[in-house]
Amino acid sequence: MNPCATTIITTSLIMGPLLTISSNHWILAWTGLEISTLAIIPLIAKQHHPRAIEAAIKYFLTQASASTLILFSSIINAWTSGQWGITQMSNNISCTILTAALAIKLGLAPFHFWLPEVLQGATMMTALILTTWQKLAPLSLLVMTAQSMNTPLMVTLGLTSTLIGGWSGLNQTQLRKIMAFSSIAHLGWMATILTLSPKLMLLTFYTYTIMTSTMFLMIKLLETNKISMMMTSWTKLPTLNTMMMLTLMSLAGLPPLTGFTPKWLIIQELAKQNMPIIATMMALLSLLNLFFYLRISYYATITLPPNSINYPQQWRHKTNQKHYLAPMTTLSTTLLPITPTLLTII
Repeated sequence: MNPCATTIITTSLIMGPLLTISSNHWILAWTGLEISTLAIIPLIAKQHHPRAIEAAIKYFLTQASASTLILFSSIINAWTSGQWGITQMSNNISCTILTAALAIKLGLAPFHFWLPEVLQGATMMTALILTTWQKLAPLSLLVMTAQSMNTPLMVTLGLTSTLIGGWSGLNQTQLRKIMAFSSIAHLGWMATILTLSPKLMLLTFYTYTIMTSTMFLMIKLLETNKISMMMTSWTKLPTLNTMMMLTLMSLAGLPPLTGFTPKWLIIQELAKQNMPIIATMMALLSLLNLFFYLRISYYATITLPPNSINYPQQWRHKTNQKHYLAPMTTLSTTLLPITPTLLTII
């Protein structure tokens, strides 16, 4: 890609969400969302492959629809209340439309259909950006409008996302689609706790970002795209293979790993709010995610390929190892003991 185009795209990709986060006016927030959407589309389509072009078109259509709904919601609120402030959402209709629009932006169920297809058509690094950095602006808008959101609606969206994210990921063989459904399930946990404790939702997003980034970078380094190719990954970097299994278990939320922290705190908060049935359902639905994380670990560490000619075995991997994976893997697996410190920081 042209260096000038790369500079413009990278700058827009960084500045778009930052503009949305720092704004207090709906027009500025909407502008930041549009800048970030338009910046990521060339990165999705740069492969010049029909699947990549299809993914870029799907992403553009869904994000444009969501942006239209956000603008429509803010106009209705301004018409009825005379206020353009993000935190001053007083109209119930505009709040409901805004919830649907941000659910489409994020990929919350039942508006999740675009996310697995777009990730499957993008490269690993673009998929990493889509599942982490691109979620920042819509989530910041959700946090700023949390006091106006309908709690039963958000809990319903959260439960549906956790169910569909776990259920739909069970029969997937492509790693990017599995990570997409993992993202939907984690967004379900964030949506459930949003109106009850926005601070806890932010903690969940931060830990999810660390674990997902680590997982995508490991997959990219191992040069694998589907589960069957994981069978030969132990021949490339055995240590990295072991750490990837721990990162997967952290994503699943098993103690004593980092991913257990937000799930534990969310279930505790739901119990405090006299919502034991919701807490029990969330805990049971997380077992669906655990199954397909365990399936990846099983393929990567225990099974051997049926014959050695299906996939090229790279016995000698490249010597330029990625040193940033060491601290990221450490953060993805060992943050549970400092949970009180994390809560005071956030």
